Amino acid sequence: MPQSPYDVFAHLTAERAPLYRTVLQAFVRVRERFALHLRPGDVERFLAGSAEPSDAAALGSALAQLVEWGNLEAHPDTADVTTVEDFYRPRHLYQLTHAGEAAERALAFFDRTLQERGELQTVALADVRVLLEELAAIAEAQPADEGKAHRVLLALRERFDELVTRAQAFMGSLQRTIDLHGMSVDTLLAYKGSLIDYLERFIGELVLATADIAALLDRLERAGVRALLAAVAAREVADALAATDQDREAAEAAWVGRWEGLGSWFVGRAGAPSQSEILRQRARSAIPALLSAVASLNDRRVARSDRAADLRALAVWFAVAPSDGDAHRLWRAAFALSPARHLAVDDDTLAARDTAPVPAHASWLEASPIGISPRLRESGRWTRPGPPSRVIDRSAERAMLARLAEEETAQIEAARRRFATGRRLRLSDLGLLGRAEFDLFLDLLGEAIAGRVRATDVVEATSSDGSLLIRLEPPADDSEETTSIETEIGWFRAPDFVVTISDAAEASELAAAS
Repeated sequence: MPQSPYDVFAHLTAERAPLYRTVLQAFVRVRERFALHLRPGDVERFLAGSAEPSDAAALGSALAQLVEWGNLEAHPDTADVTTVEDFYRPRHLYQLTHAGEAAERALAFFDRTLQERGELQTVALADVRVLLEELAAIAEAQPADEGKAHRVLLALRERFDELVTRAQAFMGSLQRTIDLHGMSVDTLLAYKGSLIDYLERFIGELVLATADIAALLDRLERAGVRALLAAVAAREVADALAATDQDREAAEAAWVGRWEGLGSWFVGRAGAPSQSEILRQRARSAIPALLSAVASLNDRRVARSDRAADLRALAVWFAVAPSDGDAHRLWRAAFALSPARHLAVDDDTLAARDTAPVPAHASWLEASPIGISPRLRESGRWTRPGPPSRVIDRSAERAMLARLAEEETAQIEAARRRFATGRRLRLSDLGLLGRAEFDLFLDLLGEAIAGRVRATDVVEATSSDGSLLIRLEPPADDSEETTSIETEIGWFRAPDFVVTISDAAEASELAAAS
């Protein structure tokens, strides 16, 4: 008997692992046809058509070992017994145990997950949208068809899980592609164009689908989807042998959690962007990152100024050096490891060296002496006496840079004080904006507009440093006309939004106090 339920995985690292896997595959095949037992002869016929043929003795040993690990269980086989000797001879029927079947399912899921390719599924986005439309029609009908709703929710869960799983796998593989792991330079350069087109197409589909799905989720909430989830959960446990209230509550909690997860994936909250928005930002940022990686690779191929490549080439030269002497000469040439010739010499010594050069590998004991400057011999130093060179005073430049930084900081703080009033303002009421004020306001407006799903949404967002909060409301009169704002660098035109800008720290303190 197995010592632990995890012993069912022991065959994966055993010496005859391929034989064990083939034997268990035979039981998985017959289990799919709703058969339960196999005789050793049946398994042997299965092995005969596989890549792991085995004799009867090896097969019997493998079956016994799998029984010991807990993958299989053996039952006495009394069929076709005609004599007393046949009755007493060990004859068994084998079938997968509960733990063995669970292990095979886990291994099949593991293999299937490894083989799945990551992808951004625009088709799955369309399917999610269609399934939500069907669910909304069911929820709005009176009475709602609980069976049809259950089937639609099961299909929705499967399609959404596939969308999320494949997207996560794709973004992970995309990061490895950008980091240039496991992909050659030529392959990456050929892959670049199609990958960028692929990302741009998915980003466009994601933006459109997110807006439609957010509207459908809002429609379903108004139609009472929570009651429908409770009915579906009750239907799910209806076939249980002895369903309890705890089972119904657990099923309902599971469906509510899945529904909230679906909603948070497509619709964000204040200060917490949705997962689809994060995916969109990640996909958008991957395009310049990929282009930068390709440009870097191209520069390396053209300029050949890659130190790592130079060192690898040098290592090859060392490996093919004919002798140790050649390797030493290569070392001196590559790293300038030559005998010291740095002492200052006079003109006569230089002329003598030109007419009779001394090899670099010559010993100091055997080489002719070097004539050095009398000043170096007498005073022990080459430089002439006197004061050192004056150090350039950069204090004025540093003071000017500090003053400019202080002025810029003061301008930004003044812009913050002007906007962070907590009052509702129309864009047309802002008046003239300075350069620093306009830059800050444009950043805030961009953060708010990026979070809008529909034109009628009221959006709250934070500045990039988290210090300011902005609440963006559609124009008060729902008009589509634009207003013009005068700035120091020109005119800015935009819809006449209603904005409320406040200090994030003060807003947090007020929320905590309330």
